[in-house]
Amino acid sequence: MGYQCVRCSFPIKSLYVQYSPGNIRLMKCEKCKAVADEYIECEIMILMIDLMLHKQKAYRHLLYNVLNQQTLKFEGLHWKLAIIYFIFDACIHSYVEARNSSSLVSTCCKVFMYVVFGNFMFLLTFFIMVKIFLNASINISRFNDLLLTIMISYYFKIFLIAMMVWEFPTSVIFIIELFCLSSNAVALNVMTESSMSRCVWACFGAYAVKLFVTSSRSQIFRAVDKRVDQMSSSS
Repeated sequence: MGYQCVRCSFPIKSLYVQYSPGNIRLMKCEKCKAVADEYIECEIMILMIDLMLHKQKAYRHLLYNVLNQQTLKFEGLHWKLAIIYFIFDACIHSYVEARNSSSLVSTCCKVFMYVVFGNFMFLLTFFIMVKIFLNASINISRFNDLLLTIMISYYFKIFLIAMMVWEFPTSVIFIIELFCLSSNAVALNVMTESSMSRCVWACFGAYAVKLFVTSSRSQIFRAVDKRVDQMSSSS
């Protein structure tokens, strides 16, 4: 991924020219004649607010001009983001299962199955939907870009940390998942430049499969727990 103008997504060679430490001049886009990336001089909170507002230029800045293959070690970044991604997912499932299960071992087994199998089905369905709806060819480089896009646009799950401190209804989890879905769709739209409706359907299909898989396994686990309780009480 090379640098892009955050307004029109036109490729550019450099974002700014540095004359001395702290003295830079932002480059203009050759196509739209506007400043290619004004976020370079903005505070991080401005970027976070624009990301939450789902502004495409904020996603272009983050995905193309910050997380650039020329300046970052992508393999290490993928592993770090994957660990954070799985931790957030494990936190949300452990929060839900802790209310319904009294056994620590049972809760850990369920959370492990949800995180591993649920996310495997999510990613598998996501790439299939991208192939079908977006007609995108997926090679190794493209696979890494899309995987990075999904993990980066999951930043809304950081709000799940608050659920570990304060008591919230489980409906908050559903709201956060909706925000993650919409964020995934916007990031996918920026990355592939496909229509927003196709990106929404691709992400929605992946989320639907993940929800179906995790809910089905939840019912199976509960049936097994109920059967074990009946056997223990009868004995």
